[in-house]
Amino acid sequence: MSDNLKVLIPEKLADPGIKLLEKDFDVDVKLRLPPEELLDVIGGYDGLIIRSATQVTAEVIEKADRLKAIGRAGIGVDNIDIEAASKKGILVANAPESNTVAAAEHTLGMMLAVARRIPIADATLKKGEWNRSAYKGVEVAEKTLGLVGLGHVGAIVARGALGMGMRVLAYDPYVSEDRMREMNVERAATTDEVFENADFISLHVPRTPQTMGMVNTETLEKMKDTAYLVNVARGGIVDETDLYNALKSGAIAGAALDVFVEEPTTDSPIFTLPNVVVTPHLGASTAEAQDRAGITAAEQVATALRGGVPVHAINAPVPTGDGAEFVSQFSGLCETLGKLLYQLTDKPGSMLKIEYYGEVARFDTRLLDVSAQKGLLAPMVYEPLNFVNTPALAKDRGLRLETSKTTEGADYTSLVVLKLEGAEGGNMVSGTLVGPRMQPRLIGALGFDFDIPPERRMLFIRNNDVPGMIGKLGATLGEHSINIGNMAVGRGEPGSRASMAVTVDEEVTQEVLEALLAIEGFTDARAVTLY
Repeated sequence: MSDNLKVLIPEKLADPGIKLLEKDFDVDVKLRLPPEELLDVIGGYDGLIIRSATQVTAEVIEKADRLKAIGRAGIGVDNIDIEAASKKGILVANAPESNTVAAAEHTLGMMLAVARRIPIADATLKKGEWNRSAYKGVEVAEKTLGLVGLGHVGAIVARGALGMGMRVLAYDPYVSEDRMREMNVERAATTDEVFENADFISLHVPRTPQTMGMVNTETLEKMKDTAYLVNVARGGIVDETDLYNALKSGAIAGAALDVFVEEPTTDSPIFTLPNVVVTPHLGASTAEAQDRAGITAAEQVATALRGGVPVHAINAPVPTGDGAEFVSQFSGLCETLGKLLYQLTDKPGSMLKIEYYGEVARFDTRLLDVSAQKGLLAPMVYEPLNFVNTPALAKDRGLRLETSKTTEGADYTSLVVLKLEGAEGGNMVSGTLVGPRMQPRLIGALGFDFDIPPERRMLFIRNNDVPGMIGKLGATLGEHSINIGNMAVGRGEPGSRASMAVTVDEEVTQEVLEALLAIEGFTDARAVTLY
């Protein structure tokens, strides 16, 4: 693998992450790579792992002819042009849980620091001044902490705040009522409710066009004049000029900021104010978080380069919630069924129907939808297919998708059925996973039921249901030095029609197929390669 696939790392990454990649890939660590040099070299790499400093713009992606995956060693991906990457079929993954503890602890630390005026008290004492009365703070116990966003970091902050005796009020429309009750967090119907009622407000949202400048003069005017603002999320969410004016005028009591609209920066007017605590983007800067982020990003890129879907993919359908790991095990089966369906069909149809039965139907199956499309399209397109570009390529070719789910009544614990509407030939295949190792099994094809593990080379036969057909097949394959691995037989009513699915060790050529069809009783013979 290392002869062909190369990974570029232009920023500091934990050594364990680099070593993980070096097992299978060529890795180039080029720290502090200038933007113009990144443009020059990116065309030679299949993978890229970055932190927050490297800007992966549309221009960079345009020149990234080989790039298959971008890994972000951290949560935020605002320095990556996701739309440009998706259009080019480049998978983008982050490490969303790597620095959650670090960011949450820093948030709580910043809140306490600004509430108790710790930094300025520390600085003046070290200069020889003993000013106890000048730096009287406020307690956080029995105060209200308002959270805008209750994701991974926000949830940890809430837990810490509750432990200090605070009331927690949160706005997050994507968190259920049950989850909030379970966390002992009160729901705010709007962000205004948070800003109007909280004594401390902490932001936990990404920087997007919708959140840029969301904290501005209008927002700050809704806050109590005794309230404090904390931002350890992303620079740009807070309008820094408006915040400066509010702090300067006493419209709010103070602020604690770890992130800024432009970084690095050492010359902000906010830094001159005594009621502000600032740190240079330290939210994720713990030894443990840096190691976790680097290792996670490396794992994501390695998975993508091996053809899989990383669990933290940003622009690919990753199973979420309960059953995510269970569902992901069906991805390979669905791709195999898609490849099989194409090769058993005389004329491709325009509608792919996917039916999920049993346990798998209980969960998010979008990854499996794309896996099946990917297998079906593989022989039709020249572009390299992946979990990012497959839906777009399917749409370009007019292939529509229809799915259905039934949790009861299946003959198997889980079953996946693929059908091509409007196709001719064998337009339906089905399969499942069996045993503790979840091994794939082909259950149906050509209108017959089978039970056989799919292999790289397979042969599918339709024949009359008369004695001697299995022997004739074996004899013909033997004459052509083709060894049989497994065989399964399907049949209709006795004496009517039957079918055989066979795995073989050698290629079944057109000459062999013609030899079989020349034998009385064989009505159809198809060779399949599940490459």
